[in-house]
Amino acid sequence: MKAKYQGIIFIIVSAFFFALMFFFVKLAGDLPTMQKAFFRNVVAVGISFVLLMRKPSDFKTVKGNWIPIIIRAAAGTLGIVLNFYAIDQMNLANASMLNKLSPFFGIVFSFFVLKEKPSWVEWVAVLFALGGAAIVTFSNNGVADWSVIPSIAGVGGGMAAGLAYTFMRKASQGGAARNLIVFMFSAFSCIVLLPFTIIWFKPMSWQQTLYLILAGTAAAGGQIFITMAYSKAPAKELSVFDYSIIIFTAILGAIFLHEFPVWQSYIGYSVIIGAALAVWLYHMYRDKHPKPPKPENISDSGANIGKVNDSTVTSADHAAGDDGGAVDKSDADGTNETKD
Repeated sequence: MKAKYQGIIFIIVSAFFFALMFFFVKLAGDLPTMQKAFFRNVVAVGISFVLLMRKPSDFKTVKGNWIPIIIRAAAGTLGIVLNFYAIDQMNLANASMLNKLSPFFGIVFSFFVLKEKPSWVEWVAVLFALGGAAIVTFSNNGVADWSVIPSIAGVGGGMAAGLAYTFMRKASQGGAARNLIVFMFSAFSCIVLLPFTIIWFKPMSWQQTLYLILAGTAAAGGQIFITMAYSKAPAKELSVFDYSIIIFTAILGAIFLHEFPVWQSYIGYSVIIGAALAVWLYHMYRDKHPKPPKPENISDSGANIGKVNDSTVTSADHAAGDDGGAVDKSDADGTNETKD
């Protein structure tokens, strides 16, 4: 089997695991959001620490990368809290759809943080994605009242995740190891969430404890498979398949939770997924029809008339070109779709 198709399978499996994480968080029931997020990340700390200790030299890569790693951890923590709040208050499919706005926010943040220049296709896709998010947000009653707060939290969670991905890429570009970044995020979030968990702690039944452990385990499984996926193919070739999480959460919500989104939500889903599909198709087209190398400057004497630069245009050059949005730019390190 070709590596690309293996990557597609892996990223779909990853989406299934993350859908299970959402599902188990929902099943944990009436517990404080901070408590759910804390126990989810406790499991992640243990797993990421074991992976990091397989190569202790990765600890040294934190040098010079403290600021992006801390910002990534802070944004990721905020994203998880907002996302878990949205999951508790909304149906699974809507909450997961709003969380999948993160790649579009990543395009915007990469423009300011990484100085990347997205193409006009990507800017238009961002606008359409935000329009789709608005449709999902107001799909229940069509008015702006307190009932839209969970949806706004879901959009905020997607925005925070997009910021986290951007700074994860910045840290990776600075030489920070992936396992170190994941461990620092998990440890940071546990430290930040612990005081809130203690203050608002609510006793858990064994079922609730089991569900949160399963949520953390599912999140770890999703992280492992998405890492495997991006080791097989570039992010721009796989990212659109990550939206299969909407199918999985919709099925889980319908069968086990009896949740059925209203028809307006499906319109919003279609707009957001359509925007992601447009970006994916655009990058596939650019790969098959790369820009030709630019000719050298013509000298005043005319000696270089018709002379063209002989240097080879590499795939890295295309990744750094005019279409270098969040999805394309992360191909080298595969960090674009890494989940919180």
